[in-house]
Amino acid sequence: MLNQVCKVIHDVVTPSWLGSVPSNFGDVSTGTIKADEWCSLITMYLPLALINLWGTSNDCSNDGTDLKAVLDHTVDLVSAINLACTRTMSTSRASAYRAYIASYVGKLKELYPTLDAQPNHHVSFHIYDYLLLFGPVQSWWCFPFERLIGVLQHLPTNYQTGL
Repeated sequence: MLNQVCKVIHDVVTPSWLGSVPSNFGDVSTGTIKADEWCSLITMYLPLALINLWGTSNDCSNDGTDLKAVLDHTVDLVSAINLACTRTMSTSRASAYRAYIASYVGKLKELYPTLDAQPNHHVSFHIYDYLLLFGPVQSWWCFPFERLIGVLQHLPTNYQTGL
């Protein structure tokens, strides 16, 4: 599947404002990808690759998993993420986010019986309230702070303070 994602990354023409992903994604030489690259990978390239792989078939994987159901489940999550990350927010968009995230979390146990619910699954429902209170996620997320922490971590200090 990684080869299919890499092919999609290579073949898809994207607008200039969309964050790029290394074309050799998955190779050790690529290194660690950044948050913006993960976002582009998950919300753009992965769904296209999965639709290409599983969208037209009713096949099952080797362990009997219905791949179309996994695709639909993934699209629920991607749709929720895209709605939460829009530049403007409305009550209808927040409600659509809640519907997609409820569908995603609701199908977890059905598709992955050994998976236990995680605290992040619970917290994802509270994002609806924050969308209504504070507007689009981009106005209150922590990426700028994480970027600053990354910059500070790479400053040469020689592990000495006060210099």
